[in-house]
Amino acid sequence: MTRVYNFSAGPACLPEWVLKKAASEMLDAHNSGMSVMEMSHRSSEFKDIMDTCKARLKRLMNIPDEYEILFLQGGASLQFTMIPLNLEKHNVDLINTGQWTKKALKEHEKLGKVNIVASSAEDNFTYIPKIKQEDLSEDSDYVYICENNTIYGTKYKELPPHAGKLLVADLSSCILSERCDVSKYDLIFAGAQKNMGPAGLTVVIIKKDLIGLADEKTPSMLNYKTYADNDSMFNTPPTYAIYICGLVLEWLETQIGGLENMEKINRQKAKLLYDYIDASKLYSNPVVPEDRSYTNVPFVTGDKDLDAKFVKEAKEAGIVNIKGHRTVGGMRASIYNAMPLEGVEALIAFMKKFEEENYNA
Repeated sequence: MTRVYNFSAGPACLPEWVLKKAASEMLDAHNSGMSVMEMSHRSSEFKDIMDTCKARLKRLMNIPDEYEILFLQGGASLQFTMIPLNLEKHNVDLINTGQWTKKALKEHEKLGKVNIVASSAEDNFTYIPKIKQEDLSEDSDYVYICENNTIYGTKYKELPPHAGKLLVADLSSCILSERCDVSKYDLIFAGAQKNMGPAGLTVVIIKKDLIGLADEKTPSMLNYKTYADNDSMFNTPPTYAIYICGLVLEWLETQIGGLENMEKINRQKAKLLYDYIDASKLYSNPVVPEDRSYTNVPFVTGDKDLDAKFVKEAKEAGIVNIKGHRTVGGMRASIYNAMPLEGVEALIAFMKKFEEENYNA
């Protein structure tokens, strides 16, 4: 069997170290004589898996004691509803930077008032709009951002001003890819299927004093307090996804050496790819350079037929899931933690070959 280089935006590639360890434990995990998929979530074996996963995440991200880590389901998209149900009392300030803030906006508007304080929609979300403190509403409860935009390839390099406001951030596609000062946020959430593990798990990191603020009529399954009071096991949690997340965190700790090293590797991968694109006569990246994502890199040839040919021939060369989102077109390389440097080098080698064969000056 030959492994391909999978540039999918999510579910994304996983570290081979993780996959091999999971395979070796498929029939007997933690000397239990069974797979994690068969374990009771109430068992001592799974409690150890859960506790170890949470402890590793806390160490890796240096999460302060005043924050709670919750393992939830429903994908990051369910947080578009849970967040306002738990935190919104007056209104929300939202910075619109793409598809995922647009979806969050739609769900927030069903529950309360939302002020779009800035947007890059007029330029197809090719930059991160900068705001000033005075742009925020006087009585807003929190500022909402998507820190890294998978579709458009943009990334906040500095958090927006939010004095006197809570900061809520979707980190689905950049969590664990770099060092993160958690104390600057009030709530972080992330779907696991990009940098943390398989689909099915959503991680919420929330200040403990924000838990329990939901109205008493809020359904139990949509109230953060329900999960905090029950160690994320009010109902059956996504046990196997938590187990794989734990292995990913173990890989980051023991094989990579932590987030500082992971950040260096990711910066190296991104620089190689952007440098080649910028020097190319065929490809271009539409994003303002200072706002470019380190994990999601869109690029186009400017010719739809040529883009389609690129995607087809790339797949034949073992480079898969490289097609760009329909709102951007072209191609997109998602180079999350698990994408090795060799994968980016293979992509660039293919791009060079394709350019030589298809560029006409």
